[in-house]
Amino acid sequence: MAPSSKSFNPNKHLKEEFVSNLGGSSMLEISMLLTIVPVIVLLRHSISSYQPTGTGNKDVSSKKGNASNCNRNLGAFMATITADFCLMVIPVLLCFTVLSEWTYFVLVLLVLAVVIVAKRSYSPYPSKKISRSVRTDISAYRVATVVVTCLCILAVDFKIFPRNYAKTETYGTSLMDLGVGSFIVANALVSRQARNVSSANIKSALKATSPLILLGFGRLLSTSSVDYQVHVGEYGVHWNFFYTLAAVSILTSIIDIPPQYCGIFGIIILIGYQGCLLQGLNLYLLSSERGSDIISQNKEGIFSIFGYWGMYLIGVQLGHYLFFGNHVSGTNRGKQWSRRRLWILAFLFWLLTIIVDKYVERVSRRMCNLAYVTFVFAQNLQVLAVFALSDLVGGSFTSALEDALDRNLLGSFLLANILTGVVNLLVDTLFASSLKALSILCVYAYTLSISCGALDYYGIRLKFW
Repeated sequence: MAPSSKSFNPNKHLKEEFVSNLGGSSMLEISMLLTIVPVIVLLRHSISSYQPTGTGNKDVSSKKGNASNCNRNLGAFMATITADFCLMVIPVLLCFTVLSEWTYFVLVLLVLAVVIVAKRSYSPYPSKKISRSVRTDISAYRVATVVVTCLCILAVDFKIFPRNYAKTETYGTSLMDLGVGSFIVANALVSRQARNVSSANIKSALKATSPLILLGFGRLLSTSSVDYQVHVGEYGVHWNFFYTLAAVSILTSIIDIPPQYCGIFGIIILIGYQGCLLQGLNLYLLSSERGSDIISQNKEGIFSIFGYWGMYLIGVQLGHYLFFGNHVSGTNRGKQWSRRRLWILAFLFWLLTIIVDKYVERVSRRMCNLAYVTFVFAQNLQVLAVFALSDLVGGSFTSALEDALDRNLLGSFLLANILTGVVNLLVDTLFASSLKALSILCVYAYTLSISCGALDYYGIRLKFW
């Protein structure tokens, strides 16, 4: 190995230790922290008069939306993006860092603010109420998932980010533990399978997932070439997030299951996998010892596929049941039907999580065990249920920044990964002061927001399949 003085990343081992051997925080704290996110978004909507053009309306084609962008003034549009950034992204960033010790107090204040706004905008005449579709709420939830992930992947490298929010080493729950699971659920709820338009074709499955495989290989190659810090206990030596997404997508595409039965099949997979964990597989996966074979080198990433696949299949059935079934329409009645069931399911998954965590096996993101799956569903359905309360708050359907991010979710995540790597190679994140860390995070988040805004303005959509 080259001497540290010649390395691109001289503090690599210190940075790896900084995010290792952590125990996480309580489920209640995580639940309250993430509830802040949709409340902030709803509060922004309540004071916004933004009218989406084209794709802002989910029923309008993207081509029409892109053409309408030409009629917008670039300066005014970027000013709107900046306003959204200041009113949504900055508050979330502050809550995840300098205001982390005030989570419950901040949440109470924000909820009170939303309640006051809701009362002032309340109309007893249904025809005068602004009606948002369920799909608009899903888009807001998916955007929020990406924004939180993008903020955390860089913030975790600074001391300003609480250690109990970083990923746990073995068992426990934390904010960042929800990352990959939330991506799986967010994709499953609106997937082709959930909309019952899937087709079992190995060729199309490989074509659809080839970008993810290439991204996984690209990440492996880039991190190795610059000696970038990698926590091996997360996925393994060579495995990463993109390979997990690709594996789940390939399995789901090859084994074509009707959406109304996906949940049953997913439960069977999870129970079988959990049984194997209790029979000793958990000790193997949590052990720091590794053999020379490819499976042993990447045991966490490979075996956790079973958990993520089961999670995805359950998400497919939930998406079909809640949003795309014949009984769900675009009317207010359909929206209310979905909202009630979202809250009921969120409560049931929280109850199930507590039971499984206590009597079966504690939550473990590293293994993606049964308790982790129920924990991810409980938290994500809760956040989505809060977004579904949007009809009770006046204002706009969405915001300019949400629309821009929604049209480039994968692109924004890739850009965030690139910017995170650049910052880590240029800045000594471990020894940055709180003010410097917060400044860097704000510039990073604003760069991401403006970049997505520019792509949206010019009608560019980074979709590879």
